[in-house]
This record gives sequence, C-alpha cells and structure tokens, in this order.
Amino acid sequence: MDIFEFAMEKEKCAEQHYRKLAERVDHAGLKSILLMLADEEAQHFKTVQQMQTDTPLRVTDTPVLQDAKELFEKMERGTERFSFDTSEVDLYRKACDIEAESKRYYLEKAQEVEDAGQKEVFLKLAEEENKHLVLVQGLCDFVAKPETFLEDAEFYHFDDYVEGEF
Repeated sequence: MDIFEFAMEKEKCAEQHYRKLAERVDHAGLKSILLMLADEEAQHFKTVQQMQTDTPLRVTDTPVLQDAKELFEKMERGTERFSFDTSEVDLYRKACDIEAESKRYYLEKAQEVEDAGQKEVFLKLAEEENKHLVLVQGLCDFVAKPETFLEDAEFYHFDDYVEGEF
C-alpha cells in the first residue's frame, strides 16, 4: 500500500470514528463538534486523493478551534447538565490517539517525499491534525468532567494555539 492509500485509509477511519461518536451524543453542540471533525477528515481524504493523482491543490487553514470554542461557550451559557459514562471517555481517548498518529504520520511523510508541493501539503495536514488533537484533548476533558470543564478558563486556551508549532 502506498503512502497515499494508507493516508486515505487513516482519514476514512477517523471520519467514521467521529460519525459513530456523533450518533451516540444527544447534545446538539457536542454533536456539531464531532460532525465538524468528521467533515474535516473527509476533506483530508479528498486532499490526499487529489495529491495521489498529481492534481494541483492547496490545503487551507480551518477555523475548527474557533468554531469549537464558540460551541462550548454556547453550552456554558445553557442550562443543560451533562453526564457521560466512563466508557465514553475511552472513545474520546481513542480519537486522541488517532489524531496524534495522523499528525506523526504526515510529519514523517513530509520528510520522505521529494516533491515540494507534496511536502507542503503533508505539513499542512499535520498542522490540521494537530488542531484536531488539541480539540479532542479538550473533548476528553469535557466528557470526563463536563461541569468543571465548562467553568474552567483553561478551556479558552484554544486561542493560544499557534499554528505551525507542533
């Protein structure tokens, strides 16, 4: 299996994992975040697919962290109380592992390819996967302790995320 096929398989698995998580969630805000992540993974699949066929492409920055922050702020203002069982925390931790592995994979492949355009795309995909990792780590904290998480100013460190530093 070549690097593109492997990357597409990873993106498809990540998309499916987020969609399955979204099916289990009743809260609209959390469901939106999970579906947003799934949609981004689907877009990464298309990006790698285009790269495989030598189609000129460009990966653009996504506002995933800002969008997620806005959804969490909306949840914080709401009156709904959250409760998750511990098995759900494990599902979010698995998503962290998926994102960390994807980031590592893209950084590694960026060093292996000789084509400057492909290198740039792999680095950009690694950056996007790092954004997902930051967000999913926040989701793990949220699922583990929802009330505390929404009250904790630490969540808002999404603003501190600096692109390119991963």
